[in-house]
Amino acid sequence: MKNAYSSTTATVARVIIVTGAGALAAGIISAALLVAAPQNAQATPAYAAKEGKPCGYCHVNPAGGGPRNAKGKQYQANGHKFKK
Repeated sequence: MKNAYSSTTATVARVIIVTGAGALAAGIISAALLVAAPQNAQATPAYAAKEGKPCGYCHVNPAGGGPRNAKGKQYQANGHKFKK
């Protein structure tokens, strides 16, 4: 016959292990979602300064930011460099 104390201890240990494994899995899933989540692109005047061009050279809006025009899409596709 099993001792009531050892049975309770084994049950508590199983609960702790299962809970810990669940928390670990939730943490891993949360971290993966944060890494995989799409990032918003931020317009940066540094590109305009680097290339010596106004923001409107690559963007639909002459002030920069927002959608890119054809030149801006080429610039992005080329790793944020103009082909020389």
